[in-house]
Amino acid sequence: MWSLETLGRVRLSRYFYMREFLYSEIANFHGLQNIPDDPDLAIENGRAFCAALLDPLEETFGRVAVRSGYRSATLNRFGNENGLNCARNDYPQECHIWDRGRGEEAIAGASVVIPWFADHYAEGRDWRDLAWWLHDHLPYSELWFFPKLCAFNISWRPEPWRMISSYIAPRGTLLRRGAAPGEGPSERRARYADFPVFRGLAGP
Repeated sequence: MWSLETLGRVRLSRYFYMREFLYSEIANFHGLQNIPDDPDLAIENGRAFCAALLDPLEETFGRVAVRSGYRSATLNRFGNENGLNCARNDYPQECHIWDRGRGEEAIAGASVVIPWFADHYAEGRDWRDLAWWLHDHLPYSELWFFPKLCAFNISWRPEPWRMISSYIAPRGTLLRRGAAPGEGPSERRARYADFPVFRGLAGP
């Protein structure tokens, strides 16, 4: 039996603990709980997510701020039904419910902000510079970009889908599942030539 205190202390990766993913503004404001139905599965998928995607980001850019992490199925359903920017529980790209799939169906993700890039974005930097850096360096599954702070959803799957979409202009789909990038390797590299040197696991 997990206690919430013990669950929060679980270390998911080099830089991240479960506690920072359990915080939910929706839960706090509406007096709801955000506790996994299957803590062991949430930890298993969360560890894979953090090690593959968030640790390399922290190593490369410094602080990674978690905007929205894990959501229980109950909390996510409440958010969706009340127009609180939560996708349906059965939406294939819903990545916040870490304890809903095993094996090939496993998924975990979070909405994050990279302060280093947010400062550049505030000065007019193109969100696609970061999108293509992520594509070329990390084994992400899906990326969704948002206008405020250039926050983005980043998700992990055992077999990544490699999809990029955005609510920032130009809105829509930048990279479809199974498609080749619309920009070549040298064009993409030119976009992020001034980024910090990559530190972390090699990309796909």
